[in-house]
Amino acid sequence: GLAVGMGVGQVLLVLLAASAVMPVKDPLLNICMDAKHHKTKPGPEGMLHDQCAPWKDNACCTANTSSEAHKDQSNLYNFNWNHCGLMPPKCKRHFIQDTCLYECSPNLGPWIDQADSSWRRERILHVPLCKEDCEEWWEDCKDYVTCKENWHKGWNWATGTNRCPWGSMCRPFSQVFPRPKDLCEKIWSNSYKYTTEHRGSGRCIQMWFDPAQGNPNVAVAKYYAWKKRSSPAWMENVTPETDKAVCALPWPVLVLLLLALLVVPEGAGGCGSHGWGSL
Repeated sequence: GLAVGMGVGQVLLVLLAASAVMPVKDPLLNICMDAKHHKTKPGPEGMLHDQCAPWKDNACCTANTSSEAHKDQSNLYNFNWNHCGLMPPKCKRHFIQDTCLYECSPNLGPWIDQADSSWRRERILHVPLCKEDCEEWWEDCKDYVTCKENWHKGWNWATGTNRCPWGSMCRPFSQVFPRPKDLCEKIWSNSYKYTTEHRGSGRCIQMWFDPAQGNPNVAVAKYYAWKKRSSPAWMENVTPETDKAVCALPWPVLVLLLLALLVVPEGAGGCGSHGWGSL
């Protein structure tokens, strides 16, 4: 009887190990926000255009969205970069990159927030941007001129595209945004948060990265998802259902465990009360 018991004990251990590694899908990871041009779920896109190409292995944007992101007068939002004269290319590339990150990244889940606008149900809020990404953006744009601090709202849309509101003046970026932090945080109403974390630290989102090295934002999203889940506010918001789902073993494993228990002859041991307590 003992040999059978030990055999079953080993089977139990294997089953428990298997159930432990079965991933429970994290609702904050590898998702697309519910906004104007996003796909419902991320996946490979062979032909992403130019600066959006780093996301081609797993993207929330389509090829069409990626090419529109590069146009001066794009159909995505009818938004015109050149509202105070021509935006220089070295500055514009940061805005294109910012659009690619927003439209294509499947790694912004921990910062998705409800939005109260007609054209999207979700937005991003306080995405921790790497220091270099923010500072290079500011550096390359500081000589351009603009008439507004927040580009999300308050434009004159009478002609169908954004024009400077009546009575506003075009001023150098460096006056409108005295520091890199002002640019990154204010321009899209706090979509980004300026951080002193560096690229490659695993603690900040990169707008710019080399896809040959993999996408560094995957690990960053994991870290912040974990941090968010272990915060008291998140714990209070978790519904009992999701809580149970995370704690429960997959049901086939439970069935097998029960069957195994019935098969184990009495006295075979192998699973004391402490063993079950830790399940």
